[in-house]
Amino acid sequence: MYRMLEINLKTGETKVIDISELFSKFIGGTGVLTYLAIKELTKELDPLSPQAPIYFGIGPFNSYFPSASKTIAIFKSPLTGDLGESHAGGRLSMAMFAAGFHVIKITGKAEKPVYLSIDNEQVNLIPCRSLWGRSALSVERILREKEDSRKGKKSILRIGPAGERLSPISSVTVDASRHFGRLGLGAVFGSKNLKAIVISGNRYAPITNKKEYQAFYNELFKDLAFSENTYKYRDLGTSVNVIPLSKIHSLPTRNFSQGFFESAERISGEFFAENFLAQQISCSHCPIGCIHVATLRELFADPHMYKTIKVSYDHELIYSIGSNLSISRADEILKLLQFIERQGWDAISIGVVLAWATEAFQKGIIGLSHTENLALSFGDSQTYLSALEHIASGTNEFYRDLERGVYYCAKKYGGEEFAMHFNRNEAPGYMTGPNAFVGYAVGVRHSHLDCAGYSVDQKFLGRQQDIEKEVRMMYEESLWRMVTNSLVTCLFARGTYTPNVVEKGLKLLGYDVDLQWLSKASRLIHGMKYVLKERLGFDFSNLNLPGKLTKVYTGRGMMTTEDFKERIEIYERLISQDKQIAKEQIA
Repeated sequence: MYRMLEINLKTGETKVIDISELFSKFIGGTGVLTYLAIKELTKELDPLSPQAPIYFGIGPFNSYFPSASKTIAIFKSPLTGDLGESHAGGRLSMAMFAAGFHVIKITGKAEKPVYLSIDNEQVNLIPCRSLWGRSALSVERILREKEDSRKGKKSILRIGPAGERLSPISSVTVDASRHFGRLGLGAVFGSKNLKAIVISGNRYAPITNKKEYQAFYNELFKDLAFSENTYKYRDLGTSVNVIPLSKIHSLPTRNFSQGFFESAERISGEFFAENFLAQQISCSHCPIGCIHVATLRELFADPHMYKTIKVSYDHELIYSIGSNLSISRADEILKLLQFIERQGWDAISIGVVLAWATEAFQKGIIGLSHTENLALSFGDSQTYLSALEHIASGTNEFYRDLERGVYYCAKKYGGEEFAMHFNRNEAPGYMTGPNAFVGYAVGVRHSHLDCAGYSVDQKFLGRQQDIEKEVRMMYEESLWRMVTNSLVTCLFARGTYTPNVVEKGLKLLGYDVDLQWLSKASRLIHGMKYVLKERLGFDFSNLNLPGKLTKVYTGRGMMTTEDFKERIEIYERLISQDKQIAKEQIA
């Protein structure tokens, strides 16, 4: 049985609902949550109102198969007003399963700050005024000790002060170093006076055909732990991308002014590994070990009094806080990241905001009166740290505005041409060419992980473009990711979870499916995404390429607005039938 736990933070009331039928139609994870969200998310709904729901969901593979380690969150984004979808690893998916729930829905607003405690079916709202204002890092330590007597192993979600301030670029931190990043879930937590969630249970996955299951499991585990499919994630993680992207002019540098960073080797995955890497860890039930954690020693008192901090890093963080701000020292990147972690900002968004502010300062759009006499300059990490402190303190109107995202700031102060956002969401760390940018714009959650346009660009490096073929490749990749995101598997395991493997795994779990059924389900879920997004105001005709990107050299040369628009139109045409399928199914 697949069950949904509904929680009203205002009244404390809970309800458990059997949603097995939804899992039989929409697989699980992102498919089921999208169907549920269609029933409640509207254009008129204020994403920070008590009525706005938060959905967490897992899929049929979670707790059964390795690297099915993610949890999906769906909500209305306070940053874009569009569909908010974020994925996080850690232990959460296993904790939800152990508690007996595949979906958790949260509505309402607590009168005072609380954290939500879920231990099997025991649900409590616990006042936590003393935690309000504390960093995302310290809250995890406090709650892990306070809730030490629970059954099973717990997962802890929490926000930092940025979420409490309702910043639309705030995230939710999960366990040691995972995040529901992008699109402002932290602000939705803050709007509900919800500081944290602690979840645990002691239920375990029942296995019927143990011999066949074990053989299949061993095959998956071996491939994930030892094959070439996952080698780069095991070795250097996504930071392996830094040098190769810079070499092909695809590493955003100084607010996307160029794709080549002259100091790429000094902030590369290789440099971090050789000088700062302390450990590699995994999400629960994942053998890959892609999470890379660095140690940073800092002198806090002469002559030999040091403190040591641990900070996780990956390509997106190195881009947003490194090359895009022209910071060429790895230790300075780690120091900034640790401050960002404490506040609970999305690291990509805050880096893009700082890059915009720096260019705006250099062009005279903003001045010293805005920055409290800070001369923002690319490469000046100490000034950036001071700016982050001003943002955290809300020193003045300008710094409070920076916490609202780059779209808002550019609209208010100017500099829209070099505000690096797509549909109001700050740009990820690839400037490989047209498909990357189109993918950011059209993707169902506006992420580089939606349809892998950056990967399509790299496949066509040095080749004549074939716009129709390239866009179709993105579309087909997006369809398959509707399946993997509904199962819910980590995208780093996508080389292992092929269609045939997925079909076999579902059959082992009792699903009566075949490849044709999976194909139909992927198109249905994909169509539902766009039906929901368009109800919230999304419009393909309103998607724009930041003007600056037509004036810089990308991995595939210079971009044009006409090329961008043509690809958008093709993508819209390709999804039209998916939308029709969805409308017929959910009518």
